[in-house]
Amino acid sequence: MNRKRPEIERRKWPRLPLAIPVFVRSREEKGKEFLEFATALNVSAGGALVAVRRLLPLAAQVLLEIPSAPVAATTALPKASRTLRARALRINHAEGYYLVAMKFSHPLVNQALPRSASRRKVDSPL
Repeated sequence: MNRKRPEIERRKWPRLPLAIPVFVRSREEKGKEFLEFATALNVSAGGALVAVRRLLPLAAQVLLEIPSAPVAATTALPKASRTLRARALRINHAEGYYLVAMKFSHPLVNQALPRSASRRKVDSPL
């Protein structure tokens, strides 16, 4: 009987299955810069799986830009990242698209907090 051993989970952060529109900015293999509208299919603090139409070179440096409505500078909203640097780790072809697994240059977590920090409910001014 051929039984597969369960694979050990190597991810540091859980993936969230969110479809987020993103602009992918990078360079082709010949060095020409391009900008493509794409979709992030899932996102974690460490990276994202992005569906693009253009084949990227493996290990390509990528800039992911998340489009958003302008927010007035005077609002008291927390600062959120809209531009993320990443590197293509794996590329699979899927029915007219390329699924590109990307690793962010800097994880989307607060590095100042220790891993064992307990979570508390924060009072909201609203």
